[in-house]
Amino acid sequence: MTVNTEQAEQMRSGQGFIAALDQSGGSSPKALKLYGVNEDAYSNEAEMFDQIHAMRARIVAAPAFTGDKVIG
Repeated sequence: MTVNTEQAEQMRSGQGFIAALDQSGGSSPKALKLYGVNEDAYSNEAEMFDQIHAMRARIVAAPAFTGDKVIG
């Protein structure tokens, strides 16, 4: 594995946070609820995963997500 020194430096000293938006199904209902999406917003697993995807899209489209803070 090759280490990208610029990315490593950003992790050490840059601003931002680590985001892991998992889609296992087990923790997704709780993650959605914490984000403000109640369980009545979806009626099955496929719709729940659609909600997870919509949440991801809103996050990555936010103006704060610029190249200065996103590593990969």
